[in-house]
Amino acid sequence: MLKSSGAMGVATMLSRILGMFRVIVYARFMGDGPIAGAFTVAFMIPNLFRRLLGEGALTAAFIPLFKDKERNAGEAEMWRAANAVICGLIVATVILSILAVCGIGIALAMVPFGWKMHLTLKLLQVMFPYVVLVCLAAVLMAMLNARGHFFIPAMGATLLNVVMIMSVLFWAPRFGDTLRTQIFALAFGVLIAGVAQATFQIPTLRQEGFRFEWVAPWGNPTVREVLKKMAPGTLGVAAFQINVLVTQGVALQINDTINASFDYAVRLMELPQGVFGISLATYLLPTLSGLAAGNNYKEFCQVYKQGFGYLLFVNLLASILLVVLSEPIVRLLFERGAFDSSATGRASVALACLAPGLAAFSAVNISARAFYALGDTTIPMKISMVCFALNLVLALSLVGRFKQAGLGVANTVSAFANIALLLYALRRKLRGLQLEDLIPSAVAMAGASVVAGWIAWASLKMWEARIGHLTFLERLGEVFVPVLLASAAYIGIARWQKIQAAEDVWELVLQKLRKRSPKDDNKPN
Repeated sequence: MLKSSGAMGVATMLSRILGMFRVIVYARFMGDGPIAGAFTVAFMIPNLFRRLLGEGALTAAFIPLFKDKERNAGEAEMWRAANAVICGLIVATVILSILAVCGIGIALAMVPFGWKMHLTLKLLQVMFPYVVLVCLAAVLMAMLNARGHFFIPAMGATLLNVVMIMSVLFWAPRFGDTLRTQIFALAFGVLIAGVAQATFQIPTLRQEGFRFEWVAPWGNPTVREVLKKMAPGTLGVAAFQINVLVTQGVALQINDTINASFDYAVRLMELPQGVFGISLATYLLPTLSGLAAGNNYKEFCQVYKQGFGYLLFVNLLASILLVVLSEPIVRLLFERGAFDSSATGRASVALACLAPGLAAFSAVNISARAFYALGDTTIPMKISMVCFALNLVLALSLVGRFKQAGLGVANTVSAFANIALLLYALRRKLRGLQLEDLIPSAVAMAGASVVAGWIAWASLKMWEARIGHLTFLERLGEVFVPVLLASAAYIGIARWQKIQAAEDVWELVLQKLRKRSPKDDNKPN
């Protein structure tokens, strides 16, 4: 589990670092003003459809069926089923994109929008076909994950970030002299990035034996089954879509800076969440699906609990460091060009309010996938709709007074509610899941994280008092000295308390550093 998640985590780390560099370039280029807000909202909409038709409901419904075909019907039928789903996805997303692009064009021609909404819709019109590309990439990546490939699919996002960085550095100056025209270079860069991400997966799939062929999706039993299982998840993601669009739309009217600065905070939190939380969840879905297909529920529970323990160990430390060091981190990464010190203050407050929910956000991902592996998409959908409603009420209540911080608090509270309900429902569904086994180690890890947080805070205050943060090197030390001291204390305390997750992670790190393989451990001296 750790090795597969770690391999994907390395690829994701490279992608997230490039993604962070992309956000840094974006922040320097457009700051957090109204044009940045327009781009953020416009890019958000095709990403929401990606979650609806790609990474979310579709892959959750498709991977268990894909694994079942592999186990019980053979590879030929497995690839045929995959082609039927791919063909159905292409047809659906192309039709959706045509309707959206034409509908936006008609709306722009008939309605006298204000300049911010007009710019948002024009950017959306350019970027909407990204839905086709990113949904196709998501399904191809899911197929590779189900076949045991994690590193190459995760590297696909690296190409996406490279292309999007190039759109700022090289193409934007050719789109005019003002930010309102140059921003369209980023929109076209999104489309090119989508092509790169999708085509990157194909060579490895061909090595696995996949060959694309047209399989009519209408009437296909696999497509019917996928659609049936997708329906609950689609409702859940649709609720999420409405939630995000309403809150971001309201935020855009309240203050020009809310959407962009909150998005910068989200990107920062996605670094640790993606590197380990999403990597672990991606590994768990095909693994748990295979165990469920073989009715091996005892090992299913064991693998889930083990993954949950690893996730807590890594993300509790990341969460406390993001809270304590939110302002130095934002200052180090973003404060240059159009992103000034006031923008740093806005984004860091949003990050400090989001970061306490990091472990909960990641735990939701792996717990929902446990349900998907069992063929149940209904329970996660019902829980997510309740939590999205809670998030919407909290966000609308808090955003007017607390702006970015209000959105952060709403997301954190709803994430904790989500994981609490998922764990309750999962325990009722799997009687053999003894979650109380995790309580002693979770309490110990929480205590270690508090100590680590205090060490980070104390060392930060000492650095600010004696050195400051005027130069780049001073800002670098302001972040990494507290991080290193706090991390060393956290790992030391966890190992002293003999927390199994800490021991496993530590052993794997040492093994990698010594460049030893697992086989070496079995060789006689």
